[in-house]
Amino acid sequence: MQHSFQNKVVVITGGTSGIGKALAEAFLQAGARVAVCGRKQDSLQALEQELATDSLYTYQADVSKEEDCKRFIDQVITRLGKVDILINNAGISMRALFRDAEVSVLKQLMDINFWGTVYCTKYALPSVLANNGTIVGVSSIAGYRGLPGRTGYSASKFAMQGFLEALRTENLHTGVNVMWVCPGFTASNIRNTALNEQGRAQGETPLDESRLMSAEAVAQSILKAIYKRKRTLVLTGQGKLTVLLSKLIPGIADGLVYNHFKKEPGSPLK
Repeated sequence: MQHSFQNKVVVITGGTSGIGKALAEAFLQAGARVAVCGRKQDSLQALEQELATDSLYTYQADVSKEEDCKRFIDQVITRLGKVDILINNAGISMRALFRDAEVSVLKQLMDINFWGTVYCTKYALPSVLANNGTIVGVSSIAGYRGLPGRTGYSASKFAMQGFLEALRTENLHTGVNVMWVCPGFTASNIRNTALNEQGRAQGETPLDESRLMSAEAVAQSILKAIYKRKRTLVLTGQGKLTVLLSKLIPGIADGLVYNHFKKEPGSPLK
């Protein structure tokens, strides 16, 4: 089902690959003007060449840096006039036991996943308020359920969801919708770039990516949820079941989650 976002300005962080790129494509197809930021200029240029449209604006920014976020949002408003929808999508994961991981690894995840959301939201909010728009956080099942080997990732997503829930409540009567979405396991590059205990990209995925939900399917679900101004969106049967079991029988869920992640190829749970 196609929803129109004609004349809307959609801002997406981390938009050069995976879910972010799929969201950019989906919103462009729905008639929006889209602004995307990413850390690598060559990836941004490749996106521009691939999508080849005047409705796309790209900007090099590292969301872990507050000044980068401010400049990005300021440039979007200067170039495109406003922000209707902000999608905080930029994120990074990890795979290492806490006892083995450098503290700097957890800090890096918090800087990108949590603080990047805070920074961009802070500077976009006045324009979103003026346009009765939407603030979105692309979270994870790890924002509902702490996952072993991913302490920093879970912490950052729990923090993101708490921040957005508080922000949603503050803006309950302002006309702004605040929501967070949890895609579940999605075919993307996030596991290849996940940090090991030393903070280096592990360079491989422990999952069969071909069996996971596609980034394009996730993007369409998110687009529909934004259109309907939903509060939350949890995707995949496995994701919904994990959230439900963690609420109803958390002690049993501990064991189920532990056993699931222990079976991963190369799992640190040995």
